[in-house]
Amino acid sequence: VQLQASGGGLAQAGGSLRLSCAASGRTFSGYAMGWFRQAPGKERMLVASISWSESTPYYADSVKGRFTISRDNAKNTVYLQMNSLKPEDTAVYYCAAPPYPYSDPPYEYYYWGQGTLVTVSS
Repeated sequence: VQLQASGGGLAQAGGSLRLSCAASGRTFSGYAMGWFRQAPGKERMLVASISWSESTPYYADSVKGRFTISRDNAKNTVYLQMNSLKPEDTAVYYCAAPPYPYSDPPYEYYYWGQGTLVTVSS
């Protein structure tokens, strides 16, 4: 699976951005997908994930109620809609997928996109 993340950029606090992750190479619809972020000097953390069946998504507490993960299997794309952005959301965002389709949580992520930078100004 090859993953290509896009959509990062500069936003003001309170603003919105939508990240996209385009997948190719294998049957996208069978894979759970996750969005991670890594802020300067911090460890990479899982922000949100969505199962292959689109059952209850997972959100980190820090983004719950502000971010929404979704997928469009026809377009082989997973999205992260980020609203009410805060300066602490500033990070490089990565999309990722487990090594095998139809995996059950907790997921081990194997395929990674290249990252897209999100900068939120106060």
